[in-house]
Amino acid sequence: MKHVMAIFSLLSACFLLIAGCSNTTSQPKENNKENDPSGSKKLHIVTTFYPMYEFTKHIVNDEAQVDLLIPSTVEPHDWDPSPKDVANIQRADLFVYNSPSMETWVTSIEKSLGDKRPQMVKASKGIDLMEGEAHVHHHEGDHEHGDDHNHEGDHEHGLDPHVWLSPVLAQKEVENITKVIIEKDPKHEDVYKKNSQKYIEQLKKLDQQYRTTLKDVPKKELITQHAAFGYLAKEYGLKQVPIAGLSPEQEPSPAKLAELKKFAKQHDVNVIFFEELASPKVAKTLASEIGSQTEVLHTLEGLSKEEQEKGLDYITVMKENLTILMEALQK
Repeated sequence: MKHVMAIFSLLSACFLLIAGCSNTTSQPKENNKENDPSGSKKLHIVTTFYPMYEFTKHIVNDEAQVDLLIPSTVEPHDWDPSPKDVANIQRADLFVYNSPSMETWVTSIEKSLGDKRPQMVKASKGIDLMEGEAHVHHHEGDHEHGDDHNHEGDHEHGLDPHVWLSPVLAQKEVENITKVIIEKDPKHEDVYKKNSQKYIEQLKKLDQQYRTTLKDVPKKELITQHAAFGYLAKEYGLKQVPIAGLSPEQEPSPAKLAELKKFAKQHDVNVIFFEELASPKVAKTLASEIGSQTEVLHTLEGLSKEEQEKGLDYITVMKENLTILMEALQK
């Protein structure tokens, strides 16, 4: 994992920062817990990257303060928290993340903060993570891949964290987040349950749209920049063939590119997909060699404030992905 050791060296500075904050009478506005009309403090929830933020926000609406930790312009696979970020996490009531296979630094933070940490909410709890399309290597004992397999470095060890890109598994994540929020703030249970169910119904409709649209497409193979769409492909009968592995940083060998070129010609693949936060260089190189085009297939790992202001969110972007997939698999 990139920069893992750096986290530990920064933690001492983090605790000094926290100690300093505790001696002041006030904190920056963004870290204060807002009050509701009754005068009680709202639940303060910190979420890692965009899908975790959106799922949580739909559940709580205005009943809690929800903060996004990882900037929308940053590739979450490459991001590590600063001491200030760790301090923000510590001040929260709940901390929502996808899995240690995505946010590989979470285990270190959890251990370092100890009893001072907020309640940790693993959105992918109970979901059996798949082996990725490509992985670096395994250490002894890395052969079990159930929910409890969550030691540091899972991402490098081949477990695919991209469960949110399946509308079906997204529902499970919303349910997991909802359950913990209600346990933490039971007085708003009815509101949280109502909001959660309303959003899950939208996800169910999205799932049905995917099933209906992709059921009879003539092609089932899609070549992607990195292995982000394995759960989506499995759910809807498609076959994902990634250029790189689980991380967009990985670059394929010349032999791998030659293999992909052969595969594309055999299966008449006319579109190579890349992601919104990744460099399209490798995808465009392969597309040029086989005479195909490239398209963006959004992983929703980051959605800018400008995009959100235009009305884009998980549902609308996933619908755009469906349209792009349908057109590509019919060419």
